[in-house]
Amino acid sequence: MNAVKRSRTARAAAGVSAGVLLLLTGCDVPGVYRPARPVSGGPFTFYVSPDGDDENDGMSPEKPWRTLDHADTATFRPGDRLRLKGGERFRGAVTLEEGEAGSAARPVVIESYGTGRATIVPRGTSGITVHDTAGVEIRNIALVGDRKALREGVGIAFRATRPGERRLAHVRIANVEAQGFQNGISVGAEEDAVTGYSDVRISDVSVHHNLEAGLAFYGPEFEADSPVYAHTGLRIERVTAASNTGDPGNDRRNTGSGIALGSVRDAKVLRSVAHDNGARSAADAEEGPEGIWVYDSTGVVLENNRSYRNRTGSRVDGGGFGLDNNVSHSVMQYNLAYGNDGPGFLVYSGQATGAHRDNVVRFNMSWDDARKLPEYGGIVAYGSRMTNVDIYNNTVVMRTRNLASAKAAGNGPPALRLRDGMSDVSVHDNILATDGGPLIEAESSYLPGTHQLQGNVYYSMGPWSLTWGSRRFTDLADWRIASGQELLGGEPAGTGDDPCLRALTVPVTDPAGAENLVPRCGDEVSVSMGPQASGVDAGPVDYFGNRLPEALRPGAAQQRTAP
Repeated sequence: MNAVKRSRTARAAAGVSAGVLLLLTGCDVPGVYRPARPVSGGPFTFYVSPDGDDENDGMSPEKPWRTLDHADTATFRPGDRLRLKGGERFRGAVTLEEGEAGSAARPVVIESYGTGRATIVPRGTSGITVHDTAGVEIRNIALVGDRKALREGVGIAFRATRPGERRLAHVRIANVEAQGFQNGISVGAEEDAVTGYSDVRISDVSVHHNLEAGLAFYGPEFEADSPVYAHTGLRIERVTAASNTGDPGNDRRNTGSGIALGSVRDAKVLRSVAHDNGARSAADAEEGPEGIWVYDSTGVVLENNRSYRNRTGSRVDGGGFGLDNNVSHSVMQYNLAYGNDGPGFLVYSGQATGAHRDNVVRFNMSWDDARKLPEYGGIVAYGSRMTNVDIYNNTVVMRTRNLASAKAAGNGPPALRLRDGMSDVSVHDNILATDGGPLIEAESSYLPGTHQLQGNVYYSMGPWSLTWGSRRFTDLADWRIASGQELLGGEPAGTGDDPCLRALTVPVTDPAGAENLVPRCGDEVSVSMGPQASGVDAGPVDYFGNRLPEALRPGAAQQRTAP
């Protein structure tokens, strides 16, 4: 399964040359034009167009510079703008170094003007590099890498390399497309930097057909005894990360993820999509890519996202969503995963640091996940010294008929898989449904004192089965008596009633119709009692945004529909 994962997403890209900013003053060098920036005043707006001339002052659409190389020799100050003519392609790159850029009130802006997006086409390097500075906004720009950039470049790279405890504040990336790079967008802090960036907003972005990742944050190696998170205050919204293939020549670490967050605190990923990533990844059996995942981080929320058809070239991962090593106080909620090679939702720790704790998985939907790897399941939780994991009000549907992986393994993936290494695990008010495959695969016979299951729906269209340690059960009542699970005040909890989910009989659509995971039966499955009994805060709404009723029902959707 998924062994120790390293801080592994964008480190290779961090070594990409940031370029050297050349600003020549007071001398004449043949063949080098100096931007005619005024000695005082500002801020100023500079224009670049293929119809321009590098001997112009560049300060109006009527007198623009011609080349990006020439524009890159300018020094940018707070409030300055670099504007590229929309619909045109510009060879070269832009680099902002320490001492340039601006502030939240007066940022340096790189953007298009006129009609359409300008496209930056670097020569085997990164497209835009921001090095040891911030106060930068990048808007309405496309970046396309060449064959060398696919191995060595980043579409947009923010890199902090200097030591210090003060983060570089204010980063905005909006309406941007990046393809053909090692990483589409990366934000990182090197080992000596300790801290990286704060107040980061990335929205309405498409990162696709890159080699290692669409969007990646990374930082120094995690120290559990004194954790430091490089980046803080992130909001990632409406990002599409697709067809980031993975590197078939790299078997040392995972490649091919959609969105990967490492070394972050106080972060949200909202209304984003990751699909068809990881198809060419070649990591060994220890690790693989994921659609949207988090590691070495705290206070992260993954909300209202979709992750589907993600793949893995190894025997691990390839899932939809994941809270990985050293993640704490984080939540996966209102997300949909379907058709992934690996698990729909993974909560995992391969490092016995004790830092993986206090995480929640709630009001999510998983439909036909673990298509390649039946040793996973719809929701999977396990790992070294993981504590306080709450899994509730999720809907999981697993169809194993005609599934090649199920035939090869002699069994289908379960709706829920629990493995050793965890304590204080609560599994409440979920709908777990299969077309005949196992409902739960538990590595050990967990006692209610460490793992408590209450108020769940366990429905199978075929033979009812559940594995609890070394024993296999074919009846809910027998398992309840033997395990002590699904009891509340000594009375039976949980049910095997049919929730009437269309998803058990209809194929997965693209994009998947979440309405197929809405129960179409009456209130006879209204047996919810987990959150109320355990004191868990269920949150304000269900998967569809409906306000929660006073008496919760199992599953991610609280409103029933007609059969």
